[in-house]
Amino acid sequence: MMVSFKLGFLHPRYWVTWIGLALLRLLVQLPYPVLVRLGSGLGHLSRRFLKRRERIARRNLELCFPVMSEALRDALIAKNFMSLGMGLIETGMAWFWSDKRVRRWFDVEGYQNLLAAQANERGVMVVGVHFMSLELGGRVMGLCQPMMATYRPHNNPLMEWVQTRGRMRSNKNMIDRRNLKELVNALKQGEAVWFAPDQDYGRKGSTFAPFFSVKNAATTNGTFVLSRLSGAKMLTVTMVRKTDGSGYSLHIGPALNDYPCMDEFAAASYMNKVIEREILRAPEQYLWIHRRFKTRPLGEPSLYN
Repeated sequence: MMVSFKLGFLHPRYWVTWIGLALLRLLVQLPYPVLVRLGSGLGHLSRRFLKRRERIARRNLELCFPVMSEALRDALIAKNFMSLGMGLIETGMAWFWSDKRVRRWFDVEGYQNLLAAQANERGVMVVGVHFMSLELGGRVMGLCQPMMATYRPHNNPLMEWVQTRGRMRSNKNMIDRRNLKELVNALKQGEAVWFAPDQDYGRKGSTFAPFFSVKNAATTNGTFVLSRLSGAKMLTVTMVRKTDGSGYSLHIGPALNDYPCMDEFAAASYMNKVIEREILRAPEQYLWIHRRFKTRPLGEPSLYN
C-alpha cells in the first residue's frame, strides 16, 4: 500500500505537524549516545504533564503485579517514562535514518527460526508486543526480512502519509488490521505478517482470558481466526533496547507449534502467556500507559478510577 502525497498537505492546518516532523528529523541526526540521554530526559520531563497516563501505568502494574513493592513500582514507572521519551526519538530514527546507520545499532537472535518457519514458502504470523521501540523494531525487522504489518490508519492524513512512507522503507506493505481478507490472503501467499494481539481492542471479536494476575483480560481472537483460516506458522519477534546504551537486540522466537487452534479461550490464554514472557524481557519498556483492561465482562465495574 502506498499513500500518495497530496498538495492539501501544504495547507496551513498542517504547518505545526510539518514543523514538528522537521525538528524530529534534525534531532535524530545527533549521535546515538546523545539521543539516548536526550530521549530519556524528555521522557522524564513528560511525566510532569502526563499525570493521567502515569495513573494508568500505575494501575496496570498494580493489577498485573499485585505483590510488587511500591518502591519497585515507582522505579519501574520512572524507567517507563524514560522509555516513552526514547520511543519518540526511535520513531524519528525509524523514519529518517539510513539503512546503514540503523544496522550499526542492532543484533539479531534466532533469525534461523524465521527461515525455518518460512520453509516451503509457508506464511508466518509474526507476533509482536507494544514496546516503546515498536516503530524502530518494525524497521529493524524489515532489514532482516521484509514483511507486511497490520496497523490502525492514522486520523491525521499527513501523519498517515509520513508513517506509511517511513514504515515501508524496509517492509512490503501495511494492512488495516480490520481487513481480514487481505491478511489471510497474504499469509496464504507465503508472506510474513506482523500482528500485535496484546492490546484491548474492545468486546467485539475478543475472549476474556487471564493476563498476568488479571483473571479476565479482553484478548483479541485475531490470532485464533488468522491461524485457522490461513494455516500459517506463528512465532514471536521482540526488539529490546539494551540497558547499557549500546543499541538493540532483536529476538526471534521458535515456531509456536503447540498453539491450541481449536478453542478460543485456550488460544487466548496461550497467547497471553506468550506475551507475558516477551514483556518480561524488559518490562520497563512496555506500553503500560495503555488501558489494557478497560473492557470488562458484563456486570463488572471498571478497573480504572
